[in-house]
Amino acid sequence: MVTPPDAHDDEHNPLTTRDGWRQFVDDTPACPPMLSLRAFMALTEERRLAYNELRLDYHSRLVIVATPTIRNVFTTGRRLVLLNRHQISGRRGLIVTGQAGTGKTTAIAQLGRNHELLVRKRLGPAAAGRLPVVYVTVPPRATPKMLAIEFARFLGLPVVRQETQTSITNAVCDLLIRMRVELALVDEIHNLNLATQAGAEASDQLKYLSERIPATFVLAGIDVAASGLFSGVRGQQIAGRYTVTDTEPFAYGTTAQRHNWRNLIASLEDALRLHRHKPDSLVKLDGYLHERTDGAIGSLSQLVRGAALEAIINGSEAITRKTLETIEVDQTAEDARQEHRRNRRPRRRRPDADAA
Repeated sequence: MVTPPDAHDDEHNPLTTRDGWRQFVDDTPACPPMLSLRAFMALTEERRLAYNELRLDYHSRLVIVATPTIRNVFTTGRRLVLLNRHQISGRRGLIVTGQAGTGKTTAIAQLGRNHELLVRKRLGPAAAGRLPVVYVTVPPRATPKMLAIEFARFLGLPVVRQETQTSITNAVCDLLIRMRVELALVDEIHNLNLATQAGAEASDQLKYLSERIPATFVLAGIDVAASGLFSGVRGQQIAGRYTVTDTEPFAYGTTAQRHNWRNLIASLEDALRLHRHKPDSLVKLDGYLHERTDGAIGSLSQLVRGAALEAIINGSEAITRKTLETIEVDQTAEDARQEHRRNRRPRRRRPDADAA
């Protein structure tokens, strides 16, 4: 019998809270059952609605693909955690940087999830009182106090307006040390503007936290080098402590690059739960999909999942190029598509050139 998700399943806590992070780590959504086409067509209206709701919920979730970026972040992050295990000071960290939509947040979140699951497996019941991973984001125009409050919010520590930066920072550090945190994930690091006094002081606060908290810090942000994070004395200190991993859109120029792009599409296509979708239909549209997304995995995921949802809603049960054309993606990808079209358009010859 097909049953819809419980109302409890719709509860959502931000990843930047302890409850939200635990929910993310514990979440192992099951793949919905795939009925035969005959059984699907024989469903009553009520059961078909329930069955479709399961598939809509499934396709609304991000499919995690072991891309080169994720594998690199996993390998490097795991190695740094082990290297830092007995370091008293001068711990090394990782910076994940690149364009928007290239999988930075997904990569560090999966690194954190994988690490926490490893800790639970290694320690068994002894892991119950631990907090292996903390995840925060840097707010726009961050100040040192704002950064400390983000850590406090994750931990569920109450913060009153009159409380000082030092008091909040001490409470955060003391609790994280007691809870044996091993990995600190700091996202949206490009919001640290070292050209401003507040941004420079927030950078100092982050360095201070990384010294006091015995954890491996992993930072992620958009083009952090261009944002000035490595500039000046403060930037040199950061550059001297952190390994940098670049995330890039999937290229499409060489045979090997096209092969990697098709493999990514195939992974997303294999995860579809549609009754009339022809295998490899999306792989055959690899050039079109690259043009639509400019090789960004975030844009590709949005496009394919959006088309899958539409195929269920309209009853076609298949993704075609016509379906994909109805799905809007982010503006960056749309701008890149228009640029590709302009570059392909042949230039008109001037009349005087023909005469010559």
